[in-house]
Amino acid sequence: MVMKKLEHIGIAVKDLSQSNALFAKLLGKPHYKIEEVASEGVRTSFFEVGGIKIELLEATRPDSPIAKFIEKKGEGIHHLAFEADPIQEKMSELSENGFSLLGEKPKPGADNKEIIFLHPKTTNGVLVELCQEKK
Repeated sequence: MVMKKLEHIGIAVKDLSQSNALFAKLLGKPHYKIEEVASEGVRTSFFEVGGIKIELLEATRPDSPIAKFIEKKGEGIHHLAFEADPIQEKMSELSENGFSLLGEKPKPGADNKEIIFLHPKTTNGVLVELCQEKK
C-alpha cells in the first residue's frame, strides 16, 4: 500500500502566539485553527499552503513529548505526517517490513485525526506520523 499524501509537517515551537505571527508573515495568511490535545500535552495551530498543512505544536505541560523535544533539540521540524487510510492496514504492513510503531493502536490527534508514530530509529532519524480522518 502506497502512502496517499504528505498530510502535514509538524513544527515544535516554544510560543504559539509568536510563531503564529511569524508564520502568518512568512506564508502571507493567518492560521485557520487552534486546537488543544490534552492527552498529548500540546496546543496546535494549522496553516495551509498548496494543499499541505503546517502544524505548529506548543507544549502545555513540561512532561509532554513536545516539551521534551524542544528541551533536547530546540524548536524546529518535529515530524512528517502521511495520510494512511486505512491506518490499521498500513500499520501492519510497515510493522511486517521492519518499522517500529510507537504504540499498538492509533490514538486521537489534532484536526479530527487518528494517529500513530513510527520510531525514528527505523526511519533514518525522522519521526513519521501516520494519520487517518476519524470515522
